Amino acid sequence: MKFGDNLKNFRKSKKLSQEVLAEKVGVSRQSVSKWETGEAYPEMNNILMLCKIFHCNINELVNDSLMDVSSLDEEIKMNVVKFKEEKQKKVKGISKIIYVTSRIIQCLVGGAIALLILFMLVVPFLLNRVKMDEEKIVVFGSEYSYRVEGNLFVLEDYKIETPNSINIKEYLLSHSTTYHIFATEYVLLCLIVSLGIFFLLFHNIEKLFLNIHRENTPFTLENVSYIKRIAFLLVLFIVIPNVTGLLFELATHSNMEIELEVSNLLLAFIIVIISYIFEYGYEIQLDSKGKIYG
Repeated sequence: MKFGDNLKNFRKSKKLSQEVLAEKVGVSRQSVSKWETGEAYPEMNNILMLCKIFHCNINELVNDSLMDVSSLDEEIKMNVVKFKEEKQKKVKGISKIIYVTSRIIQCLVGGAIALLILFMLVVPFLLNRVKMDEEKIVVFGSEYSYRVEGNLFVLEDYKIETPNSINIKEYLLSHSTTYHIFATEYVLLCLIVSLGIFFLLFHNIEKLFLNIHRENTPFTLENVSYIKRIAFLLVLFIVIPNVTGLLFELATHSNMEIELEVSNLLLAFIIVIISYIFEYGYEIQLDSKGKIYG
């Protein structure tokens, strides 16, 4: 839609005649008529006045679709381009925040994984130094009395609340040290796997938004591959904790009240669908060469 058509539509939407609009802008009625028919274009100060009258921005008034910018005079074209550049800067800024934040999260998660691996190595040494009977716990030769009060496990002056379905005293006394080492190592391993998926998830998010910050739309072949990986990793992050929990219950014959929720599976399915939408977006915008800036 050209400037003249936009001006005419705005004027009619405000129910203004050409005479009234001309008076508000400070020009003749003939000038307004020429603007609407495309015989002439207003000066920049008049365009700004029109934007003020119609409560719109220059892009909406001058050329809503930006398909015929070449038909405008140089001053107006520069203003339109400047408006587009401001939007580009905003997208670039948001993209930078996302990829920098993703990089920071990767560093934090990587540190957490390293600590868990270290803890896995020392767990057998620690648990082999812990002994427990009906009244006390011995840790590295030091004795601590304990008691169970309903859902509270009281160690000296420290109280720990436990779930209704678990009698922690019976659980600890009825299993060997080897069993506790295995259970602890298994839980730590599951945490490491989940954090590893989390690390890879944000690694792909960083790469995606780094590309967008540079110049590419999300609809390039490389970015679509990142989006599909993100979808796949999100599915794993949703499903794996449930699966590993169920396997632990089967292996230890314990009840951890873990359920594989259908809503999580539906969420994972939706994420995969979105990734294919982006792949379709890549197919329909090949002509743009995937560039969104410049």
